[in-house]
Amino acid sequence: MLTSRMARTDAAEGDARGVELRALQAALAAEHAAVYGYGVVGGRIGDNRRKEAREGYDAHRARRDELRRGVRDLGGTPRAAAAAYELPFPVPDAAAAVRLAAELEDRVAAVYADLVRDGAGARRRDAAGALREAAVRAVRWRGSGVAFPGLAERAGGAGTPSGPAPGAAADRH
Repeated sequence: MLTSRMARTDAAEGDARGVELRALQAALAAEHAAVYGYGVVGGRIGDNRRKEAREGYDAHRARRDELRRGVRDLGGTPRAAAAAYELPFPVPDAAAAVRLAAELEDRVAAVYADLVRDGAGARRRDAAGALREAAVRAVRWRGSGVAFPGLAERAGGAGTPSGPAPGAAADRH
């Protein structure tokens, strides 16, 4: 009896770790895409917002590196970045770059909302902090916020990013 109870507990812990690992990998994929996207933003943004773009780029690189460590800590192999990502819309100028930055932050917030749900302990707290940071950056880029950062995309029917946000690997932008 004790053995079967222990086996069920071990299986449940393994399942929880698997769910957490999948959420970490999704957040890592979103951070890879955000780093790529901020490269586009930085190339199109006006001088007056270049510092803000650089700060966003640096923040996403740091989060990406933290997530890689987290994936390894759970026994996984960190998902690699794609060579390129399909942007959600053309980014020919500074105004479109601002819209892209806000979109990137919204998408990152969505995957961190999932990690808050699926994470545990310190990882959940870190995910909540990352969600908050992405929401604040989105507000700064957009000039307005949403009631529930990370969940607004779902209410509008856009769903969650299923792979590397902002889209599948492609050489379009």
